[in-house]
Amino acid sequence: MSQQGNKQAKKSGGKKGGKQRELAIAKRSEDYPQWYQDVVRFGELAEPAKVVKGCMVIKPHGYAVWEKIQRDLDGRFKDTGHRNAYFPLLVPMSFITKEAEHVEGFAPELAVVTQAGGVELEEPYAIRPTSETIIGHFFAKWIDSHRDLPLLINQWANVMRWELRTRMFLRTTEFLWQEGHTAHASHDEAEAEVLRMLNVYGDFAEQVLAMPVIRGTKTATERFAGAVDTKCIEAFMQDGKALQAGTSHDLGQNFGRAFDVKFQAESGELEYVWQTSWGVSTRLVGGVVMTHSDDEGLVLPPRVAPIHAAIIPIFRNDEQKAEVMVAAERIKAALSEIDISPPRARYRDFLEVALDDRDMRPGAKFYDWERRGVPMRIEIGPKDLEKGQVCLKMRVDTEAVSGKQFLPEAEFLASARQRLLDYQDALLALARARMAANTVTLDTWEEFEQTFAGDSSKFAWCHWDGTAETEAAIKDKTKVTIRCVPLPGYGPAPEPGVCIYSGKPSAQRVLMAKAY
Repeated sequence: MSQQGNKQAKKSGGKKGGKQRELAIAKRSEDYPQWYQDVVRFGELAEPAKVVKGCMVIKPHGYAVWEKIQRDLDGRFKDTGHRNAYFPLLVPMSFITKEAEHVEGFAPELAVVTQAGGVELEEPYAIRPTSETIIGHFFAKWIDSHRDLPLLINQWANVMRWELRTRMFLRTTEFLWQEGHTAHASHDEAEAEVLRMLNVYGDFAEQVLAMPVIRGTKTATERFAGAVDTKCIEAFMQDGKALQAGTSHDLGQNFGRAFDVKFQAESGELEYVWQTSWGVSTRLVGGVVMTHSDDEGLVLPPRVAPIHAAIIPIFRNDEQKAEVMVAAERIKAALSEIDISPPRARYRDFLEVALDDRDMRPGAKFYDWERRGVPMRIEIGPKDLEKGQVCLKMRVDTEAVSGKQFLPEAEFLASARQRLLDYQDALLALARARMAANTVTLDTWEEFEQTFAGDSSKFAWCHWDGTAETEAAIKDKTKVTIRCVPLPGYGPAPEPGVCIYSGKPSAQRVLMAKAY
């Protein structure tokens, strides 16, 4: 383990077992919440910002993961015609209160500024929990005619929602995200935008994060405050719980009316715009952790890994060191020329390679890089030089990607790119298999209660009678929520049945699970 990681572990203070516990990662099967915190900590992704309630410090390794998420998504947004802008962090409280459902939904989470410069403000400001209101204000200034539409804007920003129970990346008081905001001349155009951006998120989750998702529609109870419809992607975590990984909202004309965002239609009449908003956040980093990591620590797909390969030189004396380091530098230079960026990407993704020449035993280095989730480890020593080979160890050993093997150096370099792409695919396949193995179809309340007993959870396809009363009763009794009504192709086809709880008629099954 690195000196930094060791120092961090000593400060962490494990639950039991003293120093031994502080240096160990809890097992998923024994203490999943502690396992998650340990993986984030030992993976050097983040740490709690204890001096600022409910916030976290994203460390360089964790922020580099977010930068890769941001870079890929930003390219996808621009490919669909969106442009980046930035709006104020402080939102006048009068803006928040203009849309009734919106203020009701966010009021408990607002952080409000009432003083500045030593004086009481004439009007308080909310630290943005989201930006529909202030963006609606400026849309009203920017839009006059149908020729100004569609207006497609994205913002990369931080937001604040005053959370009572926090967990790094998954739910923090302050977090980073992007929020798309668009205005359209018709509801049909807005609905098409909602679905288009949902599919951008879904494709990104599977292609980049190797995280399979269910695409669907939120119930009226679960939809975004102020929206007329919310679409979502729901990901399966290894403890059986769901993670809402992204949302896309049809705002109808609610914010258009609240902020008087009108345009002159081709007919010459004034009409209110139809708006959408959509967003993902740094909780995606937590989703990656819980989708792929194991009891040894962090596992990262190559497309979001800050470091793709770590080279570990092994030697006993200065003479051996000189020879091994020459070979290690040569391999590093060759790997660094390899590009694994996706087809038609707006960026180049050359391999990031770490040559670990720290004064530590090789075993400690292996341990350190394993916990940081580096996909590929290359060991090279005097015997390898004699044989013209390297020892390759992939972070996860799968049927598709063998774990530890000895390869001629030239063969390894020629195959490194494809090995990483195969590893990316293998992680997605493992995640899909894990989700499938933990997805059930339930028809009786007895089965339902058994499936969700205690803290247990699975992805369950169940009939629901469509009422908010039944939805609330199920949540109250079991902490299970309706994650979504699946879009075509992402769940069972609609079929008549009876509600899992009430026994009343149901038109189709919905996805139910406990959730983060």
